[in-house]
This record gives sequence, structure tokens and C-alpha cells, in this order.
Amino acid sequence: MNKQAYWLIAAVLGLAGCAGKSDKVEPPTKQTDNKCFLNCEMPENLGRQYLDGTLPEDLVRVERVNSSAPADFSQFGPQSRIVLQRSGRMASRYGELYHQLSRWVANGGDPAYITEYGISLAQLGGADRMGNVLFTGYYSPVLEVRHRPDANYKHPLYAMPKCGSRCPTRAEIHRGALANRGLELGYSQSLIDNFLMDVQGSGFVHYGDDDKLQYLGYSGKNGHGYVSIGRVLIDRGEVPKEKMSMKAIKEWANQQPEHKVKELLEQNPSYVFFERRPTNDVVGAAGIPLLPMAAVAADKTLLPMGTPILAEVPLLDKAGNWTGKHQLRLLIALDVGGAVKKGHLDLYHGMGEEAGVDAGHYKHFGRVWKLGLHHGPTAAPWL
Repeated sequence: MNKQAYWLIAAVLGLAGCAGKSDKVEPPTKQTDNKCFLNCEMPENLGRQYLDGTLPEDLVRVERVNSSAPADFSQFGPQSRIVLQRSGRMASRYGELYHQLSRWVANGGDPAYITEYGISLAQLGGADRMGNVLFTGYYSPVLEVRHRPDANYKHPLYAMPKCGSRCPTRAEIHRGALANRGLELGYSQSLIDNFLMDVQGSGFVHYGDDDKLQYLGYSGKNGHGYVSIGRVLIDRGEVPKEKMSMKAIKEWANQQPEHKVKELLEQNPSYVFFERRPTNDVVGAAGIPLLPMAAVAADKTLLPMGTPILAEVPLLDKAGNWTGKHQLRLLIALDVGGAVKKGHLDLYHGMGEEAGVDAGHYKHFGRVWKLGLHHGPTAAPWL
């Protein structure tokens, strides 16, 4: 797996639901080790729906999609074409299924008629076995850096060192354990921004000294366990649990002296290393460039790479509150993450600060149907 871009979301906040977790699939692409740091209680509705009765398994065979949500299928065509162009294996497995879904979309995309296009359905039971699937979000950050350090740009991003399965801790790296070994990929102004890119697992850097945009992909990590700084801030009484967000963490850090930010970050000994990539495509674990709001990270034991899904995605306002509405989207599973298990999907939101804010708000629920054809390699998606 070679994944791109992850950031705060619940991994840093400690607020997302019960999604399994801990050791990532190696080599991971996004640092989402802890999606359920505090507990698994989410008392607010957050988009939960109870429309389909009990769904006793992870995947349950159903005969219809019971949804009247408005739809936006505009990104499915572009994303599915990229899959077909880039992967012969996935084209062979999913090409006809994508074609039939495109026909269904072209003819109105009414969920009541999807089975008339030879489509079989399996609904995800979710952690509550009532069909409520947790959606979190991730994105590709853009970090301003310089090739050489100066008084302002002094915090390095590192390439993977040769140190076996257990490299220096974050604190040891901050003290210079990797300095002067030719591993520096650039220098930023902000420890917290470096950390957020670390959690994201990859992202873009803009070298201001030569105006070059470079994609840095995940290269590895240091082998130490991940600790949520969001939970640390809550436990210390620095940020109330109900106000914890990516914005709250960054605002807290921007109000503190550097030594206090460093001390907080060093509570998390895990550290991610990067590598320069030859193109600026944001590529998921499947090796396919990701399009915003078209690709998800998923548990590949349930949703193998390339699997199309129909999802009622929760619609949020700019403040991150659920609007009371969902939107139907066709998405493709093209990425993975260590904490993305069972009834949990991570939705790719795109590149830049606005995408990061939107992704950081996501810890809400929607319904999801895995799609297959009645015949061929994708038949019986419930198995």
C-alpha cells in the first residue's frame, strides 16, 4: 500500500467511533492508528438512521436500496475511468460492473431501479448492526517549506532512515537523532504543521525558494505506538472534549511557546517518514490516483480494492454540524488504513486547507451498499 494524505480527523482528536485500530496495515499510507481513543460512546445522532431493521452481519444481502436522498454521481465516471486506465486487474474484475453503473446513472440513477441493471446488493451492517456506517475524512495537506533551514524554516521533514524496525522516537528525532545524515526533505516553520502532515501520512510541500510543488508520499514509520495528542489535551484540561477539533488543536498550538508544543507532540512517540514521488498524483493503496469525494479507504476484507459502493453520505454545514440530510454517492474503495475496519469508511476530500477543514469535521454516519453483478467475479457481494 502506498497511501496519500491523511490529517487530523478523529485520529488526532480521539473523537471518532469504534473502528478497531492500532497497528496499521504495512506499509500504511495514512496515520489513522487511533480512531477510538476515548471511548466508543457517541451520544449525538450524527446522522444515524434506523430504517432497515437489524442487519446481523457485516454484509447482508438485500433486494433493494431504501433511499430517497438526493444524489450526486458526477465523480463516479471520472474516478472509474482512472481505475480502468491504470489497472488491468481491476478493469478485468470491475469493468462490466462500472459500465452497468454508468448506464444506470445515465438513465437517472434512481435507486429503485438499480437491480434492473444486473446489480446485486449487500448492505453494510455497521458497528451497531442497524446499518449505520461511520464516515471520517482525510485530505492532502499543502505545507510551505524551504530546501535549507533558516531562522524561520527550521523544522525538518525526514526521509526513511536505515534503522531496522525500531527507529528513534519523536522526542529523540526532535533532539537531532537524524540530523546531518542527508535525510532532510525540507524545512517548515511549524512543528504542529509537520505533525499534522505526519498524521495524514503524506501530502504536498511547496518549496518557496524555487516555487516548486512536490508530493511527498508515505515511506515508513519508526515502529513506536501512536498516542492521540487530542486525548492528551482533553485529559490535561487544555481543550474541552466537546470542543475538540483539528481547529482547536491548531489554535491551541498557535497560542503556545514552541517548547510547550514540542512537549505535547512528544507524547506521541510515533513518527512518519516521507519520500519524494515522481508525480503529484494523490495515489491510494490500490495504486490509483484519488479524486475528491469519489474514493474511500475501507476494510479490504469487506470491500476489496476497486469495489464500487452506493453510499448515503452525511451532509455537514461549514461548522461541521450534520444538516439532517444525506446525499447518495457512488464511491470506489481505493485505499486502506489501520483503523479503517468493518463499518467505517474514510472519505477522501481533496487537497488544501479547505479540504482539510471539511475532512476534519467528519465523524458522522451514513448507510452503505456494496455493489456487484448477478454473474461474474463480483457476484454475491454479501459473501
